[in-house]
Amino acid sequence: MEQEEIQHSHLHINGLGLHVAQLGKAEKGTVVFLHGFPEIWYSWRHQMVAVAGAGYRAVAPDCRGYGLSDQPPEPENANWHDLVADLVGILDVLSVTKAFVVAKDFGAMVAYHMAVLHPERVSGLVTMGIPYFNDPAPIELLPPGFYIVRWQQPGRAEADFSRFDIKTAVRNIYILFCRSELQVAAEDQEIMDLVDPSTPLPSWFSEDDLAAYAALYEKSGFRFPMQIPYMKSKEAFDVTSSITDPKIEVPTLLIMGEKDYFLKFPFMEDYIRSGKVMEYVPDLETIFLSEGCHFVQEQLPEQVNQILITFLSKVPSCASN
Repeated sequence: MEQEEIQHSHLHINGLGLHVAQLGKAEKGTVVFLHGFPEIWYSWRHQMVAVAGAGYRAVAPDCRGYGLSDQPPEPENANWHDLVADLVGILDVLSVTKAFVVAKDFGAMVAYHMAVLHPERVSGLVTMGIPYFNDPAPIELLPPGFYIVRWQQPGRAEADFSRFDIKTAVRNIYILFCRSELQVAAEDQEIMDLVDPSTPLPSWFSEDDLAAYAALYEKSGFRFPMQIPYMKSKEAFDVTSSITDPKIEVPTLLIMGEKDYFLKFPFMEDYIRSGKVMEYVPDLETIFLSEGCHFVQEQLPEQVNQILITFLSKVPSCASN
């Protein structure tokens, strides 16, 4: 299988046309990939080829409001329930009874909600960059110049980004999020000011890759992406609030880069390494990659692909999908 063989279509889901990339024949089951920010379906290009070559059907949508998918009519009313409903809708339209879900960053939150609310539709989970937790991370313990705190202020991120063309904005975000330290601006700085214009792209992210991202963000802009995950970040935990003891019962693999800045969040590294996370995800395997950053699936595709295929092969699937 080659990346050039990936097929693209739009599926009519919950009143929107959602762009979906697909590859493979599903002899062993279906794997759905959910991206984070500032990503789109393209961030899973390496993994799609790998799982399709191993006998799975790879399905990678652009989240509503991202990439080639439609914008919801009122982005400011975005909610996480819609993203879970979109995933259910994609499975229904594709006649997939049960699938593996592979997700990163805010996509991992959607995957976790899916596993809690619709466990009968999930064969297993593989998540990257964010473990499962029931309560919002203590953002108030982070500096006021931290990027999430800044981007939760209405209009601030859009004003920051608007000083640059789309390609430069995406470039800056990738460079920032590759770092192992938290992204904190001084009082007289904006987040984009943290990037020196002379800083090169990481070696694993080419100018062609940047162009692919920029072309899709040229279409979608940043209006919806600033709502989810940032403006509506705390509301992510409302999705499962009606469940008394929300746990992930399906087999789950968490892949973390040792150099992922997310580990610098208050209490986060201890939460993962101590095993406390397993109180909520009892069937959890965690793998740390020593050189991995926040974009581990793009940075170290061969390692991640091997880990992913090994996990998929150990978990029973609904192979007719």
